Amino acid sequence: MSASLGYGRAVIRQVRTDELTEEEIARIRELLWAAFAEDEHGGFEEDDWDHALGGTHFIVDDGDQIVGHASVVKRDIQVNGRPVRTGYVEAVATDPAHQRRGHGSAVMRQVDGHIAAEFELGMLGTGSQPFYERLGWRIWRGPSSVRAVDGEQPTPDEDGYIMYMRTPTTPAELDETAPISCEWRAGDVW
Repeated sequence: MSASLGYGRAVIRQVRTDELTEEEIARIRELLWAAFAEDEHGGFEEDDWDHALGGTHFIVDDGDQIVGHASVVKRDIQVNGRPVRTGYVEAVATDPAHQRRGHGSAVMRQVDGHIAAEFELGMLGTGSQPFYERLGWRIWRGPSSVRAVDGEQPTPDEDGYIMYMRTPTTPAELDETAPISCEWRAGDVW
């Protein structure tokens, strides 16, 4: 499933997790930890890395080095109790030495196209809402929760940080003010 698209000097490759080489994994991990080292919402952690695995990775190569990354994984998201086939965006980052060159926007355009082709809805959790809003993402306005073994638990601290993108197959009746829930996972549930 490997594919690539060039822009300027850079190329964006699309690969599945099982297609990543050990060297690529090491470089992507290094990039993610560096990019989030001074993040006000906390740095990048092992659980964050685990969340980025099992789907499709979008890797930005500038010359012979990886300078950007994002991944899309399938998540069990429900809107008002109805399952919606969701592509969840994880681990979006650009190497600090290569930021402000359009790599993040370029990789997200590829991510958006992938989500539009494969899922009913795109979602992500972020503290960088303005970046995603200018790319067409919107803040989910309904209350959020997580479905855990002991029942559904509200996640009010996540409200305002969850963003979504409609796709051609998004149900017409989808209401961005409706309650939304995700399955439990280790680390940040959203």
